Amino acid sequence: MKLILVTLFCISSIWAMIPISDIPVKPDSASPRIIGGKVARAGEFPWQAAIYLDTSIGKFFCGGALISNQWILTAGHCVYGAKQFTIHLGSNTLLSSDENRLILATSTYVVHPDYNQNTLENDVGLIKLHMPITFTDYIQTITLANESQIFDGVVATAAGWGQTSDTAVGLNNNLHYVDLSIISNTECQITYGNQIKSGMVCAVGNFNEGICIGDTGSPLVKLGIQGNSIHVGIASFMSQNGCESLDPTGYTRTDIYHPWISNITSTV
Repeated sequence: MKLILVTLFCISSIWAMIPISDIPVKPDSASPRIIGGKVARAGEFPWQAAIYLDTSIGKFFCGGALISNQWILTAGHCVYGAKQFTIHLGSNTLLSSDENRLILATSTYVVHPDYNQNTLENDVGLIKLHMPITFTDYIQTITLANESQIFDGVVATAAGWGQTSDTAVGLNNNLHYVDLSIISNTECQITYGNQIKSGMVCAVGNFNEGICIGDTGSPLVKLGIQGNSIHVGIASFMSQNGCESLDPTGYTRTDIYHPWISNITSTV
């Protein structure tokens, strides 16, 4: 049985004393993962959020998805213990100049009450912006999956700015994406055993495609019947064998937590 690995991309431990604006990013890779893959076009993923979080032990990076004019959905481990968030919306790049970029700061978040740091069960978190934002062609929300919209064989797209390989540390300046196929939890348990719970879903590519460090919190998205994009999973974990292994990557199911998300975003 392989063990699950979740690692926040730590900015301060890799580039000690270097301001975020000066963090070096790697050139694009030919790797078939998100960490290389295809470069997203401007506005192709208008819900995608880049999240920089400050904690008591350092600065970290995660992805997320805009689900309303005031809320961002991400992983529980991406908000747990955070003191401050700096969020970038509207741009596919992290450092390049982009007139479509909106930068926001907030410290308000909600983590699922049953989130477990050790098992990654209920790995769901929400970040609330201070004020409602205005949508543009490059900043839009994504619809959340309802029950029965996630099943085996569904092709879904993962996107992120995460690490380009197991050995080359660093974020991608450009947002990358890759298509994956959702597999059953029974099949995923062949790799991870009983670590896979009902609130999780796994996905694989034709080879070793998947998420890597820096991609967690980002959305897994499928195309709906009417051609709209639907948020079906939150990037949560990869194998301890590394991002470049052939093991499935793991996500928190959106549909199971949709009622909780709706309740929080309408009452908090």
